[in-house]
Amino acid sequence: MQALLLEQPKTFRLIDIPEPPAPGPGEAVVRVHAVGICGTDYGGYLGKMPFFSYPRIPGHELGVEVVAVGPGVTAVQPGDRCCVEPYINCQRCSSCQRGLTNCCEHHQTLGVHCDGGLRPLFTVPARKLHPSPRLSHAQNALVETLAIGCHAVDRAAPREGETVLVIGAGPIGLSALEFAKLSGARVIVMDTAASRLAFVREKMGVADTVAASGTDADEAEIARLTAGRMCEIVIDATGSNVSMGNALRLCSFGGRLVYVGITQAEVSFPHAPVMHRRELTLLASRNALSRDFARIIGLIEDGRIDTRPWITHHVPFGDTIGVFPTLLEPASGVIKAVVEMPA
Repeated sequence: MQALLLEQPKTFRLIDIPEPPAPGPGEAVVRVHAVGICGTDYGGYLGKMPFFSYPRIPGHELGVEVVAVGPGVTAVQPGDRCCVEPYINCQRCSSCQRGLTNCCEHHQTLGVHCDGGLRPLFTVPARKLHPSPRLSHAQNALVETLAIGCHAVDRAAPREGETVLVIGAGPIGLSALEFAKLSGARVIVMDTAASRLAFVREKMGVADTVAASGTDADEAEIARLTAGRMCEIVIDATGSNVSMGNALRLCSFGGRLVYVGITQAEVSFPHAPVMHRRELTLLASRNALSRDFARIIGLIEDGRIDTRPWITHHVPFGDTIGVFPTLLEPASGVIKAVVEMPA
């Protein structure tokens, strides 16, 4: 069977690999139907993702069908349609023992640290499968993206009446936006791209948007929108160290700032006049927890999260190498691209 290998930055190659053997204890073999493409994949392609290793079969946002299960597996069975929790944790380290499986000390993400789903069949720990028969394969591929935003918002713990500013309206920012709205907080979205701000107004129902300029005008506009109070919660999903440093100035006194975007560059900010004076709380957000996947499946099934605006591009597996670079172009208008695997 054929798989898509990212040999090194900007170099994809189709390779032949064997089909997986029968699953062992606690394992399942799955058939991949849909693979979402996200910022991690783009970063890996460009050589800018700090955790990415090469050569690598990408793909961690997955809609799959169970083909076979190994001894001891009872939670899923052949034929089940599932999404995949792609964070493979060791279950033994102190983080795992404390329930912090998203930041396992020996963490491996499918498609980043170990091979992922841009192949027809592969083996996965069955505990990482979340059955969702009412969701389409493409919807299942969206669950992981939404889980990232879910966890970031949970880190901030917004309350009704607070204001949440989401900086960066790419897929991760949009996923945070979904859960900020569900919290009952007021939401403002900031981005440099007018097209993305139009998207959140027209498709996501957000009235207040700010065209980011990287100048003091951003702070002035947030002050105007909040009557000078600024934002109790700021979630930076840009991956820009400059934006991440400037984000503190957009926080209210006693505010919380969550970094969900990733940068390899140093982040700097003034301590005494901003961080200390306002007594800000700075939080990182990495991956998501198992409970987030079950929650998201239920929210989509209940219609509380509308996935229809999300998927803007469908890419046949055989066209991925040629199409992938075009998805990086702003003119593509991509929000979420999904690779459709052969039946």
